Amino acid sequence: MKLARIIRHLVTPAWRRRQLFPAASLSRIQQAIRAAERKHRGEIRFAVETALDLVPLVRGVSARARAVEVFANLRVWDTEENNGVLIYLLLADRDVEIVSDRGIHKHVGTAGWERICRAMEEQFRAGQFERGVLYGITQVSEQLVRHFPGPDRRGDELPDKPILL
Repeated sequence: MKLARIIRHLVTPAWRRRQLFPAASLSRIQQAIRAAERKHRGEIRFAVETALDLVPLVRGVSARARAVEVFANLRVWDTEENNGVLIYLLLADRDVEIVSDRGIHKHVGTAGWERICRAMEEQFRAGQFERGVLYGITQVSEQLVRHFPGPDRRGDELPDKPILL
């Protein structure tokens, strides 16, 4: 348990998320997901969380573990072709995690997703939060186009609206 991390999470205010991702920005992110999904058969979700609660922090829950939990709770794994992808941002840690279902993960792998995450984090460090998310959506979509090309004839399996946790 790192005390500095606990303090950072406890003092990061909820309004910070609204400041970095105002309604107009969230709308553009949703539109970007919708447009991207017209090019492939995959599903993309974006979730942003301001900070973790005290109990998970004391237990040492990492951003990655929380992202996997959110992936399961949002049922991103529940797509016909197992090609759902979650882009998760934990603001207090300035950490991006991409969790993908096995159908797409076997093609891209952990290293491929990590490259996208690090590039997004670079943009976040420069204060470009919306741009960083849009970049991530574009990069994830490129992987889905490569491995699951063509429009999804079943329609949208998961909502495109960003999740605020």
